[in-house]
Amino acid sequence: MENLMTSASEAGFTFWLFFIPFFLFVWFLPSVIALMFNRGQLKYIAAVNVPAGFSVIAWCALLVWAAGGQYGEKYLARYKKVPTAATNSAQQ
Repeated sequence: MENLMTSASEAGFTFWLFFIPFFLFVWFLPSVIALMFNRGQLKYIAAVNVPAGFSVIAWCALLVWAAGGQYGEKYLARYKKVPTAATNSAQQ
């Protein structure tokens, strides 16, 4: 552990210049994916993204939620039962 702390304190400015933006990008990756695929729930995903980053399981679940929004609505509309004349006459 002491070796890790020593190497982190000796890391140069260039390392931190690349590490911090990369870390923040990975942390907010569900929000970036929601921006592309699930705009309807982007504000909810972005709000939950900060505390979910502390848990790998919650972060992965948020990633699935962000990626699956648009596809879920598309498939839900496809399999939604639409009443037709044949089903209306059969029910009466």
